Amino acid sequence: MSPLKAPSLQQLRRYAIARSLFKPTSLSRAITRLGFVQADPMRAPARAQDLILAHRVKDYRVGDLERRYPRLPIEEAFFINYGFLPREAVALLHPRGTPNTWRAWNAKMEAHAQEVLAFVRENGCTHSKEVLARFDHGRIRWWGADLNLSTHLLEGLHYRGLLRVVRRKDGTRFYEAIEHPAQEDSPEARLARAGQLLDVAVRLYAPLPVGSLGYLCGLLRAGVPHLAAEVRQVQEGAKSRYAYAETDGVLWFWPQGENPRARRYQVDEKLRFLSPFDPVVWDRRRFRLLWGWEYKFEAYVPAHKRKMGHYAMPMLWGEEMLGWANLSVVDGQLRHDLGFVGARPRNSGFRQALNKALQEMGKFLGVRPD
Repeated sequence: MSPLKAPSLQQLRRYAIARSLFKPTSLSRAITRLGFVQADPMRAPARAQDLILAHRVKDYRVGDLERRYPRLPIEEAFFINYGFLPREAVALLHPRGTPNTWRAWNAKMEAHAQEVLAFVRENGCTHSKEVLARFDHGRIRWWGADLNLSTHLLEGLHYRGLLRVVRRKDGTRFYEAIEHPAQEDSPEARLARAGQLLDVAVRLYAPLPVGSLGYLCGLLRAGVPHLAAEVRQVQEGAKSRYAYAETDGVLWFWPQGENPRARRYQVDEKLRFLSPFDPVVWDRRRFRLLWGWEYKFEAYVPAHKRKMGHYAMPMLWGEEMLGWANLSVVDGQLRHDLGFVGARPRNSGFRQALNKALQEMGKFLGVRPD
């Protein structure tokens, strides 16, 4: 398709915020609209998936996703990262084999995996501790960590689509065996699946500068290695699949049928503390282009080298990214420590917006606001 009239950087910024931070709705509808909710086990002050959904689900409370997960038409799965997707999207991921990062799955490990799979099929809903009690597979060194091999096998079988997560208890997974319906394997069908999967990611993170679109395609190729060639083919045809325009020398992409210049993309005056994995801030390249400063996630940076903090959450007020907040719960009370890119706003509007945001965060967490 032909390039559209270029939106301004401000219009792109408003579009990015307004299309992602939509009016709060039900949990099921929010996940369907997002298409993917990235998960992270770190609680600071809550897990990423809860922090993401708190801005988009009416009356959401920390842990609601875990509590309601068994009744929702969603699945845990690895997509471009690990997280939650509508069930119909998960079906597009399979069948996929063992990824290159799991090349240690030799014949012996494959035999152990089949033992675990047979046990889960017979046992039904299975906690990892039950597998550990049944088998003594030993341990494995993985990504610098010393892991129980049986746990590693469970995760691998889940990745391959042979197990699904039924529910969690205190963050720990319960698995059951699953068989996904066979997928048509013609070149046309494979290309269509790759396109549908990339569409999910583009809808979630649009507008995307061209470099970020390439990065996203790289993540998707890692997530569906059996469709890597097809993902690359879709990427090469991006200008015929998505709307695009050049702004300030940068080529941007977004879903067809949407217009970043439209007046309907209005931004409210709320102040929000965003998870480092929130769709609005996930793409660090886009973040820098839209707000003019570099945000870094420093949880894995040595403490003495951190400039923003262990879990600095970007602080969005209206359409301005003022800085970041480190939030913690101490003795049942929410504490906050703010950092600013420029001068801290001194007007009453900011103070009121900040107080309201802290009250909402306290309510979400079930603690007293700071």
